[in-house]
Amino acid sequence: MLFSHVLILSISAIFTELDNVILSGDKHSRVNALDLLRFLAALAVVFHHYSLIGFAINHQTIAPYPLLSSIFKYGYLGVDLFFMISGFVILMTASSGSLRHFVISRVVRLYPAFWICCTITFVAILFMGLTEYEATFSQYLVNMTMLSGFMDVEPIDNVYWSLFVELKFYALVALVLLLGKIQQIELLFSLWLAITIVLLIDPEYPLSLFYFILLDGYAAHFIGGAAFFFIWHRGMSWKRGLMIGAAWLCAVYQSTVDVHEFEIRIQNDLNPIVIAVIVSVFFVIMGMIAGNKTGMFGRISWVWLGAMTYPLYLLHQNLGFMIFNLTYTHADPEVLFWSLVMGMVLLAFLIHIAVERPAARSMKNILNNLTDKYQNVFRF
Repeated sequence: MLFSHVLILSISAIFTELDNVILSGDKHSRVNALDLLRFLAALAVVFHHYSLIGFAINHQTIAPYPLLSSIFKYGYLGVDLFFMISGFVILMTASSGSLRHFVISRVVRLYPAFWICCTITFVAILFMGLTEYEATFSQYLVNMTMLSGFMDVEPIDNVYWSLFVELKFYALVALVLLLGKIQQIELLFSLWLAITIVLLIDPEYPLSLFYFILLDGYAAHFIGGAAFFFIWHRGMSWKRGLMIGAAWLCAVYQSTVDVHEFEIRIQNDLNPIVIAVIVSVFFVIMGMIAGNKTGMFGRISWVWLGAMTYPLYLLHQNLGFMIFNLTYTHADPEVLFWSLVMGMVLLAFLIHIAVERPAARSMKNILNNLTDKYQNVFRF
């Protein structure tokens, strides 16, 4: 009887919090369809990892799921979509011109969920004791800075690689804000696109020295997302249309140029035409969002889906693989697969409401107070 009361109260609390999350979304500062798109991109990555990657690459799991692997072998492109969404959203955040607001908003958005997810994964590695997964305490501490990718330290979870790409993009935008050039941001992104095109045509060009800084092979995705923000914020023009077209061509090329190497890693054939179509669909959808042509999907608040996307992405891979390895021989594969997917989604949501939101709120207050106190020193 006591258990049933606790369960009912817990479920009630979750739905109450869900209402609060939904109501807390400012309809004037959010683009609803992006929250839904972000969640679908994360699910594509989850299905890609669970149905294929874990089994194909060094047998990180003993649990293949061929029913979905033939479709979601392309699910890794969800990360490409993440980068496009970031191009849009980060420019929206930076459009106020305040470096302080930008830095605090990114720190508050990234670190609380990362800290708890990194810690959960590290503890799981220690207690599950699987030989395929190892981590040291010093490695964990470096990972907690979110800078391990720049310090030649192995990440606790391989999905963190995309965070290192994101951080470079944030640094570029922060530099623009620091220099007070936010009003010229569109021109700067056009220049970045031109450099990207030059590097694609001639990789040996002297500008290749900046290849690492200019976001490796994903520049066109960020630039495309930014261009769609310019259209959403300032309206369509022939220059922005040309920018979209050039970014699309570069993104298609960047997504297909090294496909053979990835085929070897995942032990599956990939069709470059299918990849090109998927990337093109991303551009079409982002164009619909920029032009406010998303219909009912744009009118519905998907903020609760968007909120759980980040912890879901951070947590699902190695933790999921370890659970697969411990339970696969003792459970029905169908039940195990779908239970794990739904369990990860629920865990991500609980992390968001129980840890990420309150921690982010406290961190934001602390950082604002610190910058207020030392504003004459930092001057930003």
